[in-house]
Parts: sequence; structure tokens; C-alpha cells
Amino acid sequence: MDSQARRTHAYFPTPEEIKILPPDGGANFNRLIFEKSPYLLQHAANPVDWRPWGDEAFEQARKEDKPVFLSIGYSTCHWCHVMERESFEDPEAAALLNKHFVCIKVDREERPDIDHVYMSVTQAMTGAGGWPMSVFLTPDKEPFYAGTYFPKEDHMGRPGLMRLSSLLGELWKNERSKALNAAQQVVQALSQAQPKKGREELGPHTLGKAFAGLKASYDIQRGGFGRGNKFPTPHNLTFLLRYWKRTGDAEALAMVEKTLRAMRMGGIYDHVGFGIHRYATDPDWLLPHFEKMLYDQALTANALLEAYQATGKEEYAANAREIFTYVLRDMTSPEGGFYSAEDADSEGEEGKFYVWTTEEINKILGKEDGALFISAYNLVKGGNFFDQATGQKTGDSIPHLRKDLAQLARDMGMEKAELESRLEKIRTALFAERKKRIHPYKDDKILTDWNGLMIAALAKGGRVLGDDKYTLAAVRAANFILDALQDGQGHLQKRFREGEAALPGLLDDYAFMVWGLLELYESTFGVKWLKKAVTLNETMLDLFWDRDHGGLFMSPVYGEKLFMRGKDLYDGAQPSGNSAAAVNLLRLAGITANEECREKAEAILQAFSGQIEAQPYVYTHLLGALDFIVGPALEIVICGDQGARDSTVMLDGVNQRFVPNKVLVFRPNTEDCKELDELAPYTREQACVEGKATAYVCQGYTCQRPTTDPEALFRILS
Repeated sequence: MDSQARRTHAYFPTPEEIKILPPDGGANFNRLIFEKSPYLLQHAANPVDWRPWGDEAFEQARKEDKPVFLSIGYSTCHWCHVMERESFEDPEAAALLNKHFVCIKVDREERPDIDHVYMSVTQAMTGAGGWPMSVFLTPDKEPFYAGTYFPKEDHMGRPGLMRLSSLLGELWKNERSKALNAAQQVVQALSQAQPKKGREELGPHTLGKAFAGLKASYDIQRGGFGRGNKFPTPHNLTFLLRYWKRTGDAEALAMVEKTLRAMRMGGIYDHVGFGIHRYATDPDWLLPHFEKMLYDQALTANALLEAYQATGKEEYAANAREIFTYVLRDMTSPEGGFYSAEDADSEGEEGKFYVWTTEEINKILGKEDGALFISAYNLVKGGNFFDQATGQKTGDSIPHLRKDLAQLARDMGMEKAELESRLEKIRTALFAERKKRIHPYKDDKILTDWNGLMIAALAKGGRVLGDDKYTLAAVRAANFILDALQDGQGHLQKRFREGEAALPGLLDDYAFMVWGLLELYESTFGVKWLKKAVTLNETMLDLFWDRDHGGLFMSPVYGEKLFMRGKDLYDGAQPSGNSAAAVNLLRLAGITANEECREKAEAILQAFSGQIEAQPYVYTHLLGALDFIVGPALEIVICGDQGARDSTVMLDGVNQRFVPNKVLVFRPNTEDCKELDELAPYTREQACVEGKATAYVCQGYTCQRPTTDPEALFRILS
């Protein structure tokens, strides 16, 4: 079976057949055939004798006196597929790996705790990281050699896996002390490393330093950050929006707007089916790695919604709606949860599903519409898509815009509305035609943490865009996660697939779900969501808090013991669990008046203050917590009849404005508020004045006079 067949499950035996396979998978499979992870199942027919991570695999390594080859990746990773095709499917390479090592596969999306520990190792040993990650371990899980992608044979300065396997296998047999010494040095260095507290208190100057760092790396011509690969990193943009709000620095807002437009116009965006690809491999946002990750959709939509609140520009609202359309159409399970990702490859080629030739376009659309699409989206005869491995043109083109639609319409001598209408008709036709192609593999596992991010984005989208379908989708997903991915003790589990919830929940699962629940509360004012957010937050602190040094560990207190218990702060492709937790804690402190929550948020910042001082611009989501603490932060309570016009005017006015450092509580005038009284007892004294919707606004332990005038409320917010 070829790789594509494997990724589309065409090769899998039925569940009944799997039940009668021998424990090692039999003649046609390895032990991964019994797993649920789509990534592990992709490798279940490899001739490599893969085993899942677990005690059995390491016990086998001890029994055979072999080191471990640990390969970590994820199902939609292009270079993971390349390494599989070159080496893991190759009988010669597989035989060498099986001879020298016990081979273990890990899905980094299911086990980010393992991934984090060994990524720290890889970065310490090589100065870089990425996936696939390849780490060689002792049977006691201690690393002695690490890298990322290895070709089968030596190529372009990279050692080949064949030669490396032989060298490391012989090293283990004949010079084991060298391997053990290397492992001991790495383990000692990493296990003793603790985040350092800074010498000065974090404050407004820290925010200014972060802005200066982002400004220094900002690409003035093209938007985004850096001069090479371009990543969405939406939390950089939400930080800049907060910095603009605080300082009035127009440059910060301009950086956000240029970047969001560049992403929407570039090849990194799917102009036919919507949604954003993982990242661009060039500085112009043109040539993406084509996988689509759920977290990118959620975080980008969140940044777009905040840009819409800040500027009132409909283009950002429209872009957020497009992303939600993609997620609700293609990434939503029958149960209401959200799938993880879609692959970059189809039919063994990266991007094949997404690219077009000019000949195809003319054949599908006809001469007139074909010419319009080719001109607007810059398709060229001979193609603009280069194969990353060879650097050669493929003959295909990636649709992308070089001018916004208003400028295009002027250039073409037509009204913008007419151009938009024609292009939407063309897009619909191309989408229908594209559906006939072989679709990239969909990773259909449901992850608690990424679902939390998507719930947060959809809930915010529902109230900011005034569209209940987004809120309802968030409610449905939250109900599913809380029903299907909690155990009897109220602990979250990591992954759901094919009816099975499994793996202990990690910090991100708790922090991102609390984020989603807080957004749901502010969109629905259903007290059940606030109550659950408080409960999960308490559980998170019990399971993950570092009582010695502050901050939160990635794995729970009952989690698997590795040579280090990792802590993550870096806001990379997604915010860290510590960053999200710090912001959540401040919101909960504002809503419930629980000072312990605020103290814990401050303790997170203090625990990592040395790192933050050194490079604040790589902790931009965490700096949202610092921005909140520096203030001003508002606590807003609106009392009124839910659904009544005067209440709606006030609530809509708050939601339409960009006021990031606030919490919003709604106290129904006529309903029993017992549960809200227990969670936010200070609201007991806040009631409607003369039967009208009434706003109470407090800031820094001082409250304004209650007002029934919406405009007076909006002036305070401004």
C-alpha cells in the first residue's frame, strides 16, 4: 500500500479483524495498528517494528539491551511524510533500525508533554528543533543523540539515517560509556534548569520593550515578522492591538492591519475553500506548507475579531466569518467537537489539492470568467508553485491577491460590489470542482486543548459579529468536551477518537478550555459556563501548580515521570498554557473578586520574569496578562432583563468596542441569581435603577455611579 492509501485508511483491517491480530500486529502490521492516533496508524504498516510509547517498549529495550529510537511527529506534517517514504517504508532502512534499536513512535499532538521534553533536548543538542523529531535514548528514557529530519543517505550536509543508525548502534555496543556520559550531561543540565526571576519588576516598560522587539523584526514591505518563513502568530497581533490601545501608537495598529491583509491576500490563505495554512515558506506569504491546523483557524479568527472591534472595518469581520465557515463545514464532527487538522499532501504531493493550472481554470470557468480569475489571483502559465525539495516549478499556480478588491475593481473599471459578486460566483464554481479531487487526509482526532481555542473563538465571534450560529456551535462543542472528555473525578482527558476518550489532560487542555468557557459565559451569560470555568481552574491549580517556584507544569502531579517535569512559557505557534492560564486567572479574579486568582497570575509572571525581561517579544500572549495587571482594567456589571432592548443596547455596545482589559457580568433582574451570587457575591448589591438596564463600572477598587444611559457607559469604555 502506498503512503496516500495509508493516510486515507484504505489499508486498514476492520475493527473485528484488528481484535484477532497477534499482539505484535502480525505479518502485515506492527503494534501501532492497535492505536487510535491517526499519526501512529499512518505508520502501522511500516516494516519498522514500531511500538507506542509505554512501559512495554522500554522494558523490551532493557531486555534486549538496546537503545531506543524515538520518532515524534504529527499526521499532517509534510517532512514527516518525506522521512516515512524515504526511510520508514524502505526495507533496508527498516531492517537497520530494527537491528540496532527498539523503535517508538509518538504523536506530538496527543503527547505534547513528551514532545516538549525531547524538543528541549533536541534544541539543546543541535540549536534547532522541528518535526519529525528523531531522538536516541537509553532504555531509561535519557537522550544521548538528537536531530530532526534525516534523509536515508547522507545528503546536503545532513547525515543519513542508514549511517547514523550503524554508528549509534555500534557506539552503544562498543563505547557505551560515551553515550551514557552524553545522556547524563544533557539530563543534568535540563533537569536542573529553572526559570530565573528578574532583577526589576515587570511593568509598562516591559510592554514597550516587547513592542520595540516586534518592530525590529517587522517586515515593513510585506507584513509579518522576520525575513524568511512567515508564520501567522496571531498573539503577536493581539498584543500589538493592546499596545495601540494603551499608547495610541498608530504604528502598532498599522503593523496589525498590514499583516492581517497580507495573510488574507497571500497563498497562505485558501481563497477557494477558506481557512489558513500552517505557514509560508517565503517572505511574501505566497508558498505555504499546506496543512491546516485547527489552532491556527481559532487564533487567527480571534485576532481578526479584535481587529474588527478596534477599527470597525468589515474586511476583518468578513475574514473571520470565512474561517468559521471552513471550520463548521469541514472540521466539525457529528458530535459537535472539532477535528485537529488537514494534511498538506494528497496523492503523494504537497499542495496538489489547492493549486491550479491556467488551462484548468479556463476549462472550468470559460474564457471570460477564467481570464478574470487568472488576472485577479495571479495565476501564470508555467505556474508559480515551486517544489520545496527540488526548487523546480511544478507547473501549477497558487491563487493569491496582490491588490485588494477595491484597487482591482478600479483597475478593471468596475464597481467593487460587481467584482465581489463575480469572484464569489467563480469561487463557488471552483470549490464545487475541487471537491471532485482526492481530498487531503483529515486528522479526525478531537483534542481538548485545540477545541478550547476554537470554542473561545466561536463564542467571541457570536457576540462580536452578532451571529448566534457561532455561539451555538461553541455551546455544542463545549457540551461534548465536558461530557465525553472528563473522567469521574472531573479531570480532563486529552483525546477523543472513534468513541474513545484517552490520555491524561495536560496544562493546555485545562487552560484553553477555561478560556473557551469564559468566552462562552460572556456570550451567553449562562452561569453554568462560569461555574465550570471556576471548577476547572481550581483543578488545574491543584494538578499543575509548582509550589516551590511558581508557575504551572505541563503534566499533572499524577502524570508520567520523565527526567524533567517540563514547564512551557514560550508563545510559539500557539500560546503556552502558562500564558493562557495567567490571563484566565485575571479574568476570573475580576468576575469573582477572588484575590487568590490575581495573586496566582502575578506569581506566574514573577516566576518567569527573568526570561520575560530578556526577550519579552516571544511571550506576547503572556504580556496580555501583564497589560491587564498594569491596567486600567474594568469590571462591568449590567443588570437588566435578558433580551430586553435596553439591556441589548448596552451589551451590544460593549461587545462592539475593543476593551481588552475588562470582565463583563450580566445580572438578570427578574431571575433567581443564587448561583451567580455564590460565584460573584459582590453583585448581590447591584440592581436595576427604576426598572431600567443599569451599568456598574469599577476600576482599581473604585466604582463609578451606576448609569442607565448607554452613551454614558460607552464614554467610560472609551
